[in-house]
Formats: sequence, structure tokens, C-alpha cells
Amino acid sequence: MTDPTPSASTPPPLPPQSAAEAARAADPDDTGVPPVRGEASDVGRGFFSALFDLSFRTFITRRLASVFYLVGLIAIGIGFIVYFVGGIWSAISVMWLNVGAGISGLIATVIVVPVITFLSIILLRFVIEAVVALIAIAENTERTAQHTRR
Repeated sequence: MTDPTPSASTPPPLPPQSAAEAARAADPDDTGVPPVRGEASDVGRGFFSALFDLSFRTFITRRLASVFYLVGLIAIGIGFIVYFVGGIWSAISVMWLNVGAGISGLIATVIVVPVITFLSIILLRFVIEAVVALIAIAENTERTAQHTRR
């Protein structure tokens, strides 16, 4: 009886076309997403043209992620200062009327405000990373669809 599996010395069959030909082949995907032209590093060029692209074919989120993060950190920092100073100020003013309530407010401010600030920074980072990851997935899926045949 003959063994139907090829032997180790038999090379595997070649595909009908080379990888270069497959890469140059027309895009069989009919999703309506325009193909990426040029080099991969050119993807996402033209910030203002991408900003006013009403069809949303070009993503600007990856370029603006660091700006959003910096603005978010500044907003969280301002919120921290306002709530921390305001909490301490309120606790000191309450101490004149009720010492126990003032001390409780002071302790709560010193513990709660930094914890909430820290959790806010973590949440901001998670949200921005999730959005950037989704955009990266969309860009990679678009490139993969261009090089895939049916």
C-alpha cells in the first residue's frame, strides 16, 4: 500500500502565483474603503485633509492621542487641586462649629481626593488606549483586506 502523505524529500506544491503578483493583484474586497496608496508610512498623512474628511476614511485619533492625554491630565490635575484645597478649606471651616466633623472631612479629603484622582488617570489612559487600539485594528484590517484574495 502506498502512503498518501508526501515524503520529507518531496517539496510542497507552489501557489498559482508569486507573493509579489498576489500583492499587486486588484483588491477583491468591495467594502468601499479606498485602498492605501504609496508606502505604509504615508498612511494618515495630511492632518487637515483628514480632519475635514466627511467620509471618515482617514483616522486622526492616533496622532491626537497624546494631546488628548495631556489635556486630560491637566484637567484631572486642576480638579485635584480644586477639590483638595476646597476640601481642606471646608474641613477647617467646619472645625469651628464641630471639631469631629471637621477632622472627618479633613481625613476624607486627604484620602478620597488622591484616590479618585489616581483612578481618573487610570480610566483616562484605558479609554485613550482602547480608542487607539480600535483605530489600529481598523487600519490593519484595511491593509489586510487589500492583500487578501477570495
